[in-house]
Amino acid sequence: MRKPFNRLQALMIKAMAEALFYNRKMAVSADQVVENLQEHFTNIDGQKPDEIRLALYGLFMVLGGPFFLAASPRIRKKLIGRRLQKSRIDFLQDIARTKGVILAGYYGHWQHGDEEENFDNPVLVDLDFQLPAQRDRSAPGERPVRRETHRDLTADVFVGHGAIPEEADVIVIGSGAGGAVAAAAVADEGHGALIIEAGSHYPSSRLTHEEARMTARLFKDGGLQTTADRDIIVFQGRVVGGSTVINNGICLRMKQDGLVHPDAEDVYETWARLGAPISEASLAASYDAVEQMLNVSEIDTITGRNNGPHLINGWTKYAAQSGDPMDKTAITAWFRKNYGPPTPDSQCVYCGYCNTGCPYGRKKAMPESYLAHATSNAREKPARILDRAEATEILWTEGANGKRIADAVKITLKGGGKRVIRARKGVVVAAGALASSNLLYNSGILQSGSNISLNIACPVVALMPEGTRVNAWDEDQMATYIDRGDFLIESHFQPPMSMAMLVPGWFEDHYERMKNYSRLVSAGVLFPADRLGHMKNGKLKLKIGEPELALLRRALATMTKVHFLNGAIEVYPALLRGQTLTADMSHEAIDAFYKKAIVEPDDVVLSSSHPHGGNAINEDPHRGVVDLNQRVHNTTNCYVTDASVMPSCIRVNAQLTTMAMAHRAMAGKRRFG
Repeated sequence: MRKPFNRLQALMIKAMAEALFYNRKMAVSADQVVENLQEHFTNIDGQKPDEIRLALYGLFMVLGGPFFLAASPRIRKKLIGRRLQKSRIDFLQDIARTKGVILAGYYGHWQHGDEEENFDNPVLVDLDFQLPAQRDRSAPGERPVRRETHRDLTADVFVGHGAIPEEADVIVIGSGAGGAVAAAAVADEGHGALIIEAGSHYPSSRLTHEEARMTARLFKDGGLQTTADRDIIVFQGRVVGGSTVINNGICLRMKQDGLVHPDAEDVYETWARLGAPISEASLAASYDAVEQMLNVSEIDTITGRNNGPHLINGWTKYAAQSGDPMDKTAITAWFRKNYGPPTPDSQCVYCGYCNTGCPYGRKKAMPESYLAHATSNAREKPARILDRAEATEILWTEGANGKRIADAVKITLKGGGKRVIRARKGVVVAAGALASSNLLYNSGILQSGSNISLNIACPVVALMPEGTRVNAWDEDQMATYIDRGDFLIESHFQPPMSMAMLVPGWFEDHYERMKNYSRLVSAGVLFPADRLGHMKNGKLKLKIGEPELALLRRALATMTKVHFLNGAIEVYPALLRGQTLTADMSHEAIDAFYKKAIVEPDDVVLSSSHPHGGNAINEDPHRGVVDLNQRVHNTTNCYVTDASVMPSCIRVNAQLTTMAMAHRAMAGKRRFG
């Protein structure tokens, strides 16, 4: 197979690696970093490898071309520091982010095989990190790390590319939170559903802890999808089960006593004001039904025993000295998640790898719940799944009163084949906020793709005192949260490759921070970017402005103070330059630091896993894409059941609300006769 990077690009990767690790002992060679990235990008579908190749050419030109390659690593380091680390030029800031790719090639090093073949992985050993199978779980109350594959979907529920049907009762586009719930409702009505999924099927038995490979295979663009201007990384699943396979299973409602800040925006009121009066009672009933199906419950404290309490304890100290009523009434809680019933074969084993899938079959994501329900062979007409197939257009026929009837769906198979599948009764669109918007726009729904919202996350990592060993990697990635009303703070931690891309800093600073991996704690702030985005030429254009930046500065300053109040000695906010804050700084100095450090979005690393909107519910067909029943305006049988129907930013994790909205729209409604 042809390698994704040519000789010049490979030389740039090697030269960058040697400079980034200058005067530090690399656990694997720069040549090995090149080989790791050659393999990694071979596994990524789409155009992202092309973008990285262009970025490497950009680095070559900006850093001096042949001179950079011929220079010593010391000189290269100086060039990188001067041209990239300290630049405020947008283009240079954009290509500076390629640093994260180089770090992924190093910290994502994997010796071919499974866990046992990587017990002596030199990069992991250098970090004093243990893979889950190495961890001692013999103490009372600990849970053994054991695989359970009995909930995996079986091969017979999938349609092979050589046996694609010419028609189906209902075509459901997307198998994630919205699509799976809708497919189950369609199946419960007795209709035969064909679920079309662009990604592949990765049951728990196929999942491993090889971060680079899993990220490449399970995420859209290998986890490197961004907004059009590259300011914000947008994480979305591209796998059977969608993002529910690669998220942390967090289940929060838009409004709930004791779990949502009492003075936070009332999203129901906002939606009603926008023209989408969704009944709070009806959605609450759907929340109840989904939570019951997924056995949603508060996680056990043992699963988040270190990093989780760090956030809550620090916040308690911060709120005690604050005079702001919003701080005093903030919610502090352990997350509620969809792990299923608390039985030995379903309890979370807190391996810390949720974001690359659960190899232990514990999380009750869509394949283990609604998809299994929809495809049950006990049905007269069980749903079937066609994976590795992307829906590209809905075809219409004209109906009464000028309303269009969804008649068929065009698909493109992985490998390039194209087919048209007729829908006898209807179509459900649930490919995710961005993909659904593109699909509907390409199908003639020209108002689709506007008013897209994001919940934007920004990480803040901190170092605990010498002699402390937190081992935050040996627990649930996300355990606790603070709802402050205008923003949230969530505890989180990542395995080595992902953490290396999350930890800011350059050269020896980044290296030393990662060497202290077991002393790090981490949390992220989450703030809303409400209806600021739209799709253009297939990409999300979204630019945050000064109101959002001001909120971000305040949230980061707050989280920094929380870290210090709970004993941290240094804090590393996700700034492009990689600055360090120290425990001797006053609160006023911390506020001033962020005011100076963050002037524009390019100054900070931002990401989102929660895009929503684009096909908003609205009573008025001129102001929205779908009606109150989530049927596309001026159509008879085309519904949208994913997060794209949300009229405004819901402020909290969108997974549970997406499922509840799909349930509200489809369950028991007999939408297809």
